[in-house]
Amino acid sequence: MPRRIVRRLGRTLGRRGAILLCYGTVWSLYGYAQIASPQPDQRGLEPLLSRVPLDVWGWAWVVTGLVAVVCAWLPQGRDWPAFLALPLMVLPWIGSYASTWLTGEFPRGWVAALVWGVIAVPVLVVAGWREPPQPKRVELPHGS
Repeated sequence: MPRRIVRRLGRTLGRRGAILLCYGTVWSLYGYAQIASPQPDQRGLEPLLSRVPLDVWGWAWVVTGLVAVVCAWLPQGRDWPAFLALPLMVLPWIGSYASTWLTGEFPRGWVAALVWGVIAVPVLVVAGWREPPQPKRVELPHGS
């Protein structure tokens, strides 16, 4: 019985939905961490934090993640908001880390910018995937 449930969930989500569910969960958890227990060294995010408090950024991450979790259950074509929101959420992070590296304020900023960029790439790749067609179930005649 549990195997059937897992298979059915897998069919319902599909590959695109599975990615959205995973990334949405990570984005939401990351946002929660920014609110509940931010990292002590925020030098790489200083350009962002000088304009918007970290709590607001944290909630933006949480909301973006929740959008992806909800869109994970939508059919292909209607899931586009998540494929737009997930990579857009990391752009300010990438820009902030890259700019603080270029100005010398945060020497490791290039690493963080690159990591966030690489993390976002699979979302962009999956956005172009089509879900494979569902196989038709063959019903056997009664008595077979």
